[in-house]
Order: sequence, then C-alpha cells, then structure tokens
Amino acid sequence: MSKCEQCIVREFSSLKALNKEELLKMANCKTSYTIKKGESIFEEGESVNGIYCIKDGVCKLSKLSANGKDQIVKLVKPGELLGQRSMISDEPTNLSAVALEDMEVCFIPKSEVLGFFNNNNQFSMNVMKTICGDLKESDDHMVSMAQKTVKERLAETLLYLEDTFGKNEDGSLHIQLSREELAGMIGTATESCIRLLSEFNKNGLIDINGKRISIIEKNKLKRMAE
Repeated sequence: MSKCEQCIVREFSSLKALNKEELLKMANCKTSYTIKKGESIFEEGESVNGIYCIKDGVCKLSKLSANGKDQIVKLVKPGELLGQRSMISDEPTNLSAVALEDMEVCFIPKSEVLGFFNNNNQFSMNVMKTICGDLKESDDHMVSMAQKTVKERLAETLLYLEDTFGKNEDGSLHIQLSREELAGMIGTATESCIRLLSEFNKNGLIDINGKRISIIEKNKLKRMAE
C-alpha cells in the first residue's frame, strides 16, 4: 500500500490539509485501481459515494449532448481529485470520466471524507476553493465558446495541451487526443477540426505526423488565440 503522505495527490489537492493521523486513516480505507486507456472511472448520472484521487495518468471529463456528441469539459491530471461536487451535493455525477492513458487511481469512501470535512476546517475550506476554481474554469470555457471563433479555440486548446501536459522527446504533444476528442473540446464538428488542423499544418503553425501534433509557431498560435 502506497503512503498517502508521500503521494502527489496530497501535494496538489485539498488533501494537503490533512494531518498524519488523518492520512494514515485514509490510507487504511482507500481502494487503489489501475484504469486502462479508454476505460471509464464513472459514467454521467452515476452515484459516486466518495472521491477519486488521480495518482498517475490523465482522464477527460465529458458530457453527452442531446445529439449524441461527446463534449469534453475538462482534462484532469495527476494530483487532482474527482467527485467532490457530487459527493457534497449528494447528487449523481454530471459528467463522465474516461481515461486518456493508463491511470493509477485511489478511491476514498464518502463516510471517511465527510469525517475529515467535519473535523478539519482547512480541509473543508480547500475543498470549497477547488470547487470554486472549477466553477471559474467553467465560466471561462463558456465565454470562450461563445466569443471566440473555432480557429481561435483550436489554437487556444493546442497551447493548453502543451503548457499543461508537456511534450514528448520528439516535440509532439504528450496528450494526443483523437480528432473527434479535439473537436469535442473546441465544440465543433470533427470534419471542421480536421480541416483547421490541415490549415495550421499547411501554414507551418504545427506539424502533423500521423496522430501526433507538434507546435512549431507557438507565438503565432498565441496571437491567434487572443
């Protein structure tokens, strides 16, 4: 069993407010999972009776629209938690979480988390701050979708993928989304996304090698995104 006090999730999430005794308690009740690429952590509308700690790997949070398209709302990286809002509001999940690469995830039951919530003011404040941060991200995303063109949103998203998740040794984006997933992030049809990527490639802004995308002209993309 890995030590919760040495885990990356503790360093970057609400859990950093927990003391050694609370972390030991959490370590004794958690369940660890390996989630394979493409597998779901939870589905939209599911009841999540606890929180998930993302120890390794990246997943997408998405919502299925009325026309059956998968709209990606957020990408979640190591050190983050999933399920906080649903657990506190006591509502089914509003989004689905699916692994974009192999993941290591720990699950902490609701009863245990609420115990920390009631007895540790700093922990409860950290959880509230995280949820408020998610709401701010959601607001920013909504404004971007409403006010920016698809081309601007694509440039912004490519920059976000590089800045947040880094690059491979060959310079390509570490997180390689499918064209359909990329289209889902920027809110457009897959065909439109493919056409714009081809245009970016033709203009020397990016380089496309199979499914891999490398950013060549970062400053030009930044100007376009703004």
